[in-house]
Amino acid sequence: MRVVFFLLDTLFFFLVAAALLRAWMNHLRINMSAQPGRLAMAMTDWLVAPVRRILPRSMAQSMVDWGSLMAAVLLALAYGGLWLILATGLTQTAASPAAMLLAIPVMAFKLVLRTVLQGLMVMLLAYAVLSWVQPHAPVQATLERLCAPLLRPIRRLIPLVGGVDLSVLVLIILLQVGLILLA
Repeated sequence: MRVVFFLLDTLFFFLVAAALLRAWMNHLRINMSAQPGRLAMAMTDWLVAPVRRILPRSMAQSMVDWGSLMAAVLLALAYGGLWLILATGLTQTAASPAAMLLAIPVMAFKLVLRTVLQGLMVMLLAYAVLSWVQPHAPVQATLERLCAPLLRPIRRLIPLVGGVDLSVLVLIILLQVGLILLA
């Protein structure tokens, strides 16, 4: 069953990450026709489009992509429910229904938070490696726009050291500490 839980975690990590990336890219007004926008749209359009149709017009026209955020929350809740069904089916425990219902949003929240932290780490690592290896890659400009709002406050506090920007390393360390605290 560990394999099933691993596959469930991986599937929902990528789906939630794609929905959150889509929301972040739309918030920053980044063109979705470039990568990773096309990938995020392909992975989430099946859920985001119907969610956007049921949102009130005021939410649909705001600066926040509520459709993508709601899709991420719905996916995380589905993950919590599936995980709980699989776990209780295996152990045959007789937990109270109230405890079971409370466990689903808690698991969903932890998944969203873990996805944000791990997704940012992956994005920052890709940004750092591409800046050293292939700084003029087409995706590098998109990664720069995605990472810049997160790195800007750290860059104000930490100066260049020998001409090297350590802000990415500092943010990755902070994200790793967040993951340790979450676990």
